[in-house]
Amino acid sequence: MLIAIEGLDGAGKTTQATLLAERLSALGLRLSLLREPGSTALGEAIRSVVKHMPGISLHPKAELLLFLASRAQLVEEVIRPAISRGEIVICDRFESSSVAYQGFGRGLDISSVKEFTAFATGGINPDLTILLDISETAVPARTGEARGLTDRYDEQEVSFYRSIREGYLELAANQATGGRASWLVIDGTQSVEEVSDLIWVAVRPLVELGRDQ
Repeated sequence: MLIAIEGLDGAGKTTQATLLAERLSALGLRLSLLREPGSTALGEAIRSVVKHMPGISLHPKAELLLFLASRAQLVEEVIRPAISRGEIVICDRFESSSVAYQGFGRGLDISSVKEFTAFATGGINPDLTILLDISETAVPARTGEARGLTDRYDEQEVSFYRSIREGYLELAANQATGGRASWLVIDGTQSVEEVSDLIWVAVRPLVELGRDQ
């Protein structure tokens, strides 16, 4: 099973991914907790370039391809083997981040972004995508900008995050009703505990179903 947690910067993805992993581990389930970009040597190097390396100007196409390179490596090196072993994989961001950020946010052709992303994932899709929805105006107060620790994304205008949020909500609204992928949209402004409980309400039945099969 692959669970992706999505949302704007500062939405609480990392916190909720960790809490979900702890709940699943407490049940004795095997899992992998991953982040994008990252969780492989190549992915962490790319993360440093796209988020923190000063003096490098990234064209949106180059940015997309770097993220896809990280994702392709993560899928083949970590995710596919973990799923084959019967593990639950929790990923802090996955393919929808590229569509939302580089497609809706950067203005790249949406259909092309989806096509390239599908190539990078090699047919691996989340069984559940959890979107932690917050207002674009809340991003600065929730990210490194509020602490004086900025990365490339902390420097973006609010309009950039507005486009991304609209993209995420459109993706959630247009989810395939007949496929295995599904979306859960949660108000990310609720308390950490409330969000965690709502996620668990959605994930626990999937876990129990997997045990019964």
